[in-house]
Amino acid sequence: MSVYWVKGKGWRYDLTLEETRPTGAWFKTKKEAKTAESKRRKELRKPKQETVTPTDMALLELVNRRLDHVKAYKTAAYYSGHVYYAHKWVREWGNLNVAQITPDMIEAYLINRAEGVSPYTANSELRYLRALFNFGCHPRKGWINCNPTAGIPFSPVEKRVKYLPSKEDVLRVFVTADQDTQDYLSTILLTVGRMSEINTLTWHDVDFENRYVTLYTRKKKGGHLALERSQCRKGYIISS
Repeated sequence: MSVYWVKGKGWRYDLTLEETRPTGAWFKTKKEAKTAESKRRKELRKPKQETVTPTDMALLELVNRRLDHVKAYKTAAYYSGHVYYAHKWVREWGNLNVAQITPDMIEAYLINRAEGVSPYTANSELRYLRALFNFGCHPRKGWINCNPTAGIPFSPVEKRVKYLPSKEDVLRVFVTADQDTQDYLSTILLTVGRMSEINTLTWHDVDFENRYVTLYTRKKKGGHLALERSQCRKGYIISS
């Protein structure tokens, strides 16, 4: 009998369901015990609902988290590129969750960018979008469960031969430039430095006594490269 009296304590019930034995005890009346038993039996027969971990978030929130990450761990130029494109994404899908953004929506957006601006711009933006959604899909984060850019192809581009100015063209630009620009161009030419390296030079990077300049680059192991030349003038390293 599932409902029974225990002397000195009260009414209780015992259920046997699939190797378990839920019980409830010490009711004042038999009716209360039966009511509790019936209620408990119904609860146990209901199918268990699996707990679903949320795997979606607002696009705006994902964009902001990505920008925070890029600002902390990437270069200023890479961060600037993210900010530029992020404004466009928020204008396009800022009121949506990531799960609401479909591959068709992204592909249509990129086709419009390719036709309205250039295929190079569309392909660049696709790379940034993939980085954004891959960031949200990372197993350590798990904020979203899919990347809607997966499978979207890059826009076709025409391969063009890159223009390399002749010595004559370079000299024409040089002789028509003002003195500051001539100094800048001379520094690039005579140190064989990248524009990004020259743009970040300070007087502390120029050693007049030992006749060398230190150029800092992220493409060299250790983060910098020292170049030596034979003569010094106006703080620049110049070949003799």
